[in-house]
Amino acid sequence: MVIEEIMNRNVFSLKESQTIADAIKVMQEKNIRHLPIVNNEEELTGIVSDRDIKDASPSILDTDPNKEVLQSPLYSIMKKEVITAHPLDFVEEISTIFYEQRISSIPIVDKRRVIGIVTETDMLHTLILLTGAHQPSSHIEVQVANVSGKLADITQIIRKRNVNIISVLVYPCSHDEQFKNIVFRIQTMNPTAVINDIKNEGYEVLWPNMSGVKK
Repeated sequence: MVIEEIMNRNVFSLKESQTIADAIKVMQEKNIRHLPIVNNEEELTGIVSDRDIKDASPSILDTDPNKEVLQSPLYSIMKKEVITAHPLDFVEEISTIFYEQRISSIPIVDKRRVIGIVTETDMLHTLILLTGAHQPSSHIEVQVANVSGKLADITQIIRKRNVNIISVLVYPCSHDEQFKNIVFRIQTMNPTAVINDIKNEGYEVLWPNMSGVKK
C-alpha cells in the first residue's frame, strides 16, 4: 500500500507571513493539530504544530501577557527542517519514520508542493485496516521453523476448512531465530476446528493456547 491511498488530501496550509493568531484560528476551526507552511509559490518551507503554538503563545496565567506575540509571523516559530514523503512511498516505510523520528505528522509532497498529509492517527487506522482487527474474526498465532514454505503449509490447512483469511503477519521468534511466528486473522468466530487441524499437523499454536499458558 502506498501513502497516497491513505493520505488526507484536504490539507490546510498557511503562508510564512501569516501570524500565530491565524494559525490558532485555523486549528480551532478545522480541528487539526498540524499546519504546513508554504511560500508565495505554494512550496513547502516549514510546519507548525499545536505544540509550537502553545510554546509561543502567552499564558492565560500571565498577569501581563504579551498579546503582540500572536501577531508574530509563522516563519518565526515554524520548524524549517521538515520530514516529508512522496505519494508513492510505501506505508510500512513511512511508519518506520514515524517511529524512529518520533513525529506526529508527515506532509506529502510532490515537486515541493503539499498535496496531502498523514498523521500518526492515520497510520494507526491503516494498521487496523491491514490487520482486519475491526472485523468479526479470530486471531491465531502459529510458531513454525524459519524456512521457506511454512506460510503456504498453514494456509493450505486453513483452506481445507473453507475459512477466509483476512490478514497475515509474520514476526521473528524473540528467543530463537530458528523459528518465526505467523499471525492469522480468519473470518470465523469459532476457530477450534482450524486450531485442531494445525496442531494435528505438528505445529505449535501460541494463541489461543487452550491450556491458558504459553509455552
